Amino acid sequence: MRLRPAFFAIALAAFSSGTLAAEPQQVATQLLDHLQAGRMAEAEAMFTPQMATAVPAGKLQGLWQSLGELKQRGTAHSSEQQGVHVVEVPLQFASGAVIAQVAVDAQDRIAGLMLRPAPPPKASPPAAGADYSETDFSVPQARGALPGTLALPRGKGPFPAVLLVHGSGPQDRDETIGGSRPFLDIARGLAAQGIAVLRYDKRTFARPQDFQSGTFTVDDETTDDAVAALTALAANPRIDGGRVFVLGHSQGGMLAPRIASRWPQARGAILWAAPARTLLELLPEQNRYLLSLDGDISATEQAFLDKLDAQIAAARGSAPVAASELPLGVPQTFWKSIEAINARADAQALHKPLLMLHGGRDFQVPDADWQLWKQALDDDKDVQWQTYPALNHIGVAGSGPSSLQEYSKAGHVDATLIADVARWVEAQR
Repeated sequence: MRLRPAFFAIALAAFSSGTLAAEPQQVATQLLDHLQAGRMAEAEAMFTPQMATAVPAGKLQGLWQSLGELKQRGTAHSSEQQGVHVVEVPLQFASGAVIAQVAVDAQDRIAGLMLRPAPPPKASPPAAGADYSETDFSVPQARGALPGTLALPRGKGPFPAVLLVHGSGPQDRDETIGGSRPFLDIARGLAAQGIAVLRYDKRTFARPQDFQSGTFTVDDETTDDAVAALTALAANPRIDGGRVFVLGHSQGGMLAPRIASRWPQARGAILWAAPARTLLELLPEQNRYLLSLDGDISATEQAFLDKLDAQIAAARGSAPVAASELPLGVPQTFWKSIEAINARADAQALHKPLLMLHGGRDFQVPDADWQLWKQALDDDKDVQWQTYPALNHIGVAGSGPSSLQEYSKAGHVDATLIADVARWVEAQR
């Protein structure tokens, strides 16, 4: 499971509805004025009761100060989302650029605040002399096509091909996370080594209107589109339809065996940073890790963890619960569907070549999951294993404990990991 692509989420409280304030940007500006001046009590006084409980002044101060000096503010933009105005303000801190998202309710109170890494500059097209080219590629689907990009090696082909399947949450085709684009790096790295790669915008990113009913499953969110993408990819005349592989990252890695089983022509699967346990098992661990990075978990932080435990229990329970009362604000139908998946059993039943990839600094899918995968598949001769001690969850090298702040810095997927994938794909004939 990949955490939401955020630098940190101070809170995303349940949004209320009603008549909106006339000038939400002024409210957001006032909040940022308080934060920049260190007036945390005044900032807290602007919060809804839910926000004030979740993020008291002391915690707010620690989170804000962790970013370093605020050097510049950009132009604010606002939009209406579910009856609330969301104001976005670019901020340049000493530690990097972030986007402040401030939710303002009908009573001019702050109902939510998120600081997320600013997206990196738009990727440049492949160089004129590159060993590959890129072309637009539409993934057809009954619910609506998804836009994508096909990276093709130079030459006639047909080429072996890899489909990239995203981690959790709304994701673009490059799987942009803070300052990094893992899927862009992998697609171009493999294409330069003779392997075609299809990446596409996830449905929750490209077509959020498809989820307005408020009920959906993991197959609606990920599996069905991945199967449709595999079908379309294999039909391309420059692709070797007998050598098409699934590469899933994080949640996508957990689902890769399920996807490959539903598209029997798949030659094999690559599971990168794949959870071996359920996502609801990992969420408390991920949050406890992040909250303990400063050496201590405060009473307020423990209260947050206790609330998360209660939300998880509700997600697993039989009584209907609103999405706003569940982890990440995701509906119960999704949690029920993904909790029912046994990724290790799916991989054991697949009987196709698998490549397992794991970063030693991955706090989101830790070594405990890697060991569970080993226990489940170590006797299978069709499984190969690769570990990278210096890599984090998104394949970027670093040192020391990994954190969400690390994702805000621009980085690239380690070239060794990409080369290992290329060698493995070429060996599957």
